Amino acid sequence: MIRVLNFFCVAAMGLTILALYHVSERTRIARVELSRVEHRIADARTKTSVLQTEWVRVANPARIQQLAEASLGMSDTATLQLSSLELLPRRGGAPLGGAQMRDASAQVPAPAPAQFVKIAAHTGM
Repeated sequence: MIRVLNFFCVAAMGLTILALYHVSERTRIARVELSRVEHRIADARTKTSVLQTEWVRVANPARIQQLAEASLGMSDTATLQLSSLELLPRRGGAPLGGAQMRDASAQVPAPAPAQFVKIAAHTGM
């Protein structure tokens, strides 16, 4: 009876050793994977830092101005005024330039007779 009990104890010990070995292998694999992920994160942070530095250089307003002048022919001069003060009317009086004021009028054409089309919607419900 003692031999049978010893045999079951040794068998249980062997199974426990195998289970612990399996857990230790999974832990080692998880550590290796964690190390890989940490390296990828560090690389991504480095690349992000490089891209941010590059963005600061590319989005520099002085550089954009230089490219606009060189490539598009744009300049940093003030925009032209679309109208002069002489053409603007005074309150209740004639325009500053002495030009004659005219009233604008437009005639709206008479609406065409309304034609209604009856549309019926049928549903399959």
